[in-house]
Amino acid sequence: MTTTLITGIGELTTNDDELGRLSDAAVVIDDSRIAWVGPAGHAEPADARVDVGGRAALPGWVDSHTHLVFAGDRTAEFEARMAGQPYSAGGIARTVEATRAASDDELAATVRRLVREAVSQGTTYLETKTGYGLTVADEARSARIAAEHADEVTFLGAHIVPPDTGADDYLATVTGPMLDAVAPLVRWVDVFCESGAFDAAQSERALRAAAERGLGLRVHGNQLAEGPGVELAVRLGAASVDHCTYLSDADVDALAGSDTVATLLPACDLSTRQPLAPARRLLDAGAVIALASNANPGSSYTTSMAFCVATAVLQQRLSVDEAVWAATRGGARALRADTGDGAVGVLRPGARADLHVLDAPSVTHLAYRPGVPLTAAVWRNGVRAF
Repeated sequence: MTTTLITGIGELTTNDDELGRLSDAAVVIDDSRIAWVGPAGHAEPADARVDVGGRAALPGWVDSHTHLVFAGDRTAEFEARMAGQPYSAGGIARTVEATRAASDDELAATVRRLVREAVSQGTTYLETKTGYGLTVADEARSARIAAEHADEVTFLGAHIVPPDTGADDYLATVTGPMLDAVAPLVRWVDVFCESGAFDAAQSERALRAAAERGLGLRVHGNQLAEGPGVELAVRLGAASVDHCTYLSDADVDALAGSDTVATLLPACDLSTRQPLAPARRLLDAGAVIALASNANPGSSYTTSMAFCVATAVLQQRLSVDEAVWAATRGGARALRADTGDGAVGVLRPGARADLHVLDAPSVTHLAYRPGVPLTAAVWRNGVRAF
């Protein structure tokens, strides 16, 4: 094991309640963990030393919602939306067809490419889902490929009902042999609780079956209209409910009074020409929010968490600090990964050594200079990755 001193940090955002934000700071990495955080002048020598020349640093992005195991292209669908055609979940079926036809190597190559792309922009911890296979064999291989490349894997067999089966018959497969096949490979289960996908009763059936297997719960909810997703997620104790584009007052109150994180996906809202999720309203009510990319080929083909942060600041009325927290520790909270030894989304002794250095003097530049590539260096799990 070797130690690395990263010094000359002009502004260090730690997300730690005690450490706060530091000036003229340094971080010591010991193998895969943060060993020390504090003023640069107090740092002890290490085996290696990197001076970042007054740049700002923060925890790596925690992208808690992606769909990276896919094949095919949906450019024509995007062009149609931009020409005024409304978004629906129907395009998922085209990705399912392409994904089923792809080889394991082709799917793995896509995941590797997108993970590399995300890491090069500061993402250091990443969740991804199955959900474009929708057969026992295809969901199992999606879970296996995802587990080889992502930090967290979610089973999304209940994404849509395949066109060649009925909802009840398909749910019997999802909660039976499909769940059996993927359970050893995943930590979470998700369900698309939305008109055109699964209703509240069907969604609850899928979630309860997974909970009985010891899997954590997540919900796609309230993306296309107000609906039962938030209520279901809160009532079942889901770690997060994702999208939250259309919320009633009761939904906001339920989230504010629960441990369920509202994960907002602004790049998806823009790509589908939906209203942006009410981030300010949620925070003011006391809810915990996360920001995530929703990287997928149909409704949000981006891995840029910085874009999501800039959008949240410029269009969703968050402060820079609030948006950065939501894209780092908020994402970690949504994955129940921000506490204890090896925590992510935070820089403190014992946390996983995930550090994002910006080619800027402050995190404010993430919104002040939108669209500009600002990532100067990335350490992921203690290893220099960019």
